[in-house]
Amino acid sequence: MHGLLRSVWDEPGPPNPPRRVWRDWVLVGVLAPAIVLEGLLRQDLEWRPLSMVFALVMLPTLLWRRTRPLLMLAIPVVLTSLIQLLTGADPAEMSAMAYLLLLLYSLSRWGSGREALSGMALITAAVLAAVAAHRLVAADIVGAFTVVFAAIALGGTFRYRARARMRELDQVKLLEREQLARDLHDTVAHHVSAMAIRAQAGIATAAARPDGAVEAAVEALRVIEAEASRTLAEMRAMVRVLRRDEPPELAPNPHIADLEHLAGHARVGPSVNVELAGDLDDLPPTVGSAIYRIAQESVTNARRHARHATRIEVSVAADDTTVRLRVSDDGDSSSGRPAPAPGYGLMGMIERAGLLGGTCEAGPNPGRGWTVTAELPRTGAPT
Repeated sequence: MHGLLRSVWDEPGPPNPPRRVWRDWVLVGVLAPAIVLEGLLRQDLEWRPLSMVFALVMLPTLLWRRTRPLLMLAIPVVLTSLIQLLTGADPAEMSAMAYLLLLLYSLSRWGSGREALSGMALITAAVLAAVAAHRLVAADIVGAFTVVFAAIALGGTFRYRARARMRELDQVKLLEREQLARDLHDTVAHHVSAMAIRAQAGIATAAARPDGAVEAAVEALRVIEAEASRTLAEMRAMVRVLRRDEPPELAPNPHIADLEHLAGHARVGPSVNVELAGDLDDLPPTVGSAIYRIAQESVTNARRHARHATRIEVSVAADDTTVRLRVSDDGDSSSGRPAPAPGYGLMGMIERAGLLGGTCEAGPNPGRGWTVTAELPRTGAPT
């Protein structure tokens, strides 16, 4: 039990909680007249002016409930207890004060562990003080704590779901970075291997003409060969760590030319047409691989989700600085396209494009269909 409380106490708050959004202002704008109407129309309010003023003054706490959850909860709870203690009046007797449950929800959803435990302790103390002062009968304690813990449990549930989704997205990004590291390894290893081979050939050739200049060149070649071999060994070790006990992929990395394999007429589903334009011959392998993988994922999603689609168009165009990809289908998008949730493939493609200094976007067409566009710098690195 001590370990559980300690882990909850050390729980950090969710990063980057959203600040005030338009929905918060709408909520305050709706609750303010509701408080006024209740104060004017209810006949059983014992402390009418005090209750109306208190409810309206506490209303702005909703605007800071995500960034300052404990403070925004403590203000109305402490003030209510002080007013009850000093005057005997109950300023929170209005039904509209139920918006305080949003503060409890926000404390559990956005607060840190110590803030959540402190808030629960504060609420418990306020309820017990009300019972001790005979303002709340013992029979109502169960109902009060049921409502309190329901709001806290709801906030904790949404917090857990958001964290689980964040972990899945982080996993997708990690896997995409791992794949990109493999592609980079294969590309760089090719060039480093060429350096080592040239150095070794130079050493073997120079051995037939031993003179001073040649000896200096041989020494330089020996250094190049040693550094290239050491770099290759370190890169292989790096990729072994990245692969995490997975078997090595022996298939070559895909390139722009492999896009032609996506074209054709499937037995079931839409046909795929591929069009290549511009100078695509000397693209870096990482760029070619990224374009292929984005196109492959887009075609797979179109075949899986595009309702009544008959055709998928894949076009790649390159100029001196940029490579552009566009994948579009003619499916029925009137009912929306479900997000690629199981594999988060689109999120992975956005991550890969971003790592190479580019962008990747997806959305419905104005009429029919769905389009994925990607734009990568030709150099394969941020400009």
